[in-house]
Amino acid sequence: MTHTSSPPLNRAQAEKLADGLGWFSIALGMTELFAPRALSRWLGMQGSESLLQAYGLREIGTGVAILVSQKRAGWVWGRVAGDSLDIATLASGLQQRGANKKNIGLALGAVVGVTILDALCAQSLSDDERPPRKYDYSRRSGFVRGPEAMRGAASDFDVPRDMRTPELLRPFTTR
Repeated sequence: MTHTSSPPLNRAQAEKLADGLGWFSIALGMTELFAPRALSRWLGMQGSESLLQAYGLREIGTGVAILVSQKRAGWVWGRVAGDSLDIATLASGLQQRGANKKNIGLALGAVVGVTILDALCAQSLSDDERPPRKYDYSRRSGFVRGPEAMRGAASDFDVPRDMRTPELLRPFTTR
C-alpha cells in the first residue's frame, strides 16, 4: 500500500518554512525568557513570569533543534505540542481577574495561526521523511511450497476424460 496524497508543501517549501519557524521560535523564546514581566503585564497575567520563562526556554530549545537537525519533523511537531500548551495557558488567562482580554485574544489568534503553520510544516516534513513502502515480489512464485517442491507432484495423476482435449482437436501425431 502506498501513500497517494501529496503533502501540503513540497520539500523545499517545508524546509524554508521550518527555517522561519526555527528563527521565530528563538525570537519568541528570547522575549519570553528575558522580558517575562513586560509580557505578563501586556497580557494582564501578572504572576505567570516563571511560566513564561520556562516556555521561553522550550521555544529556544525547539528553535535551535529545528535549525540544526537533519530530520526536522519531530521538532516541528514539538512546536505544535508547545503551541497547545500556549493556547491552554492563554485560555486560562481569560478567566483571571484583571486579564487584558483584548491582548489575550490577539495572542490567542497569533498562536492559532502559527499552530496551523507548524502543523502544515510538520505534516509536509513527516510525509517527506517517511520512506515509501516498497514490496519485493521478485522471489515469490505464488506456490505455497515453491515451484521446485511442486515439480512432479502430479505425475501419478490420471486426467479425467472430460478434462482431456477432445479427440478431434488433438494433433495428428498423437492419434
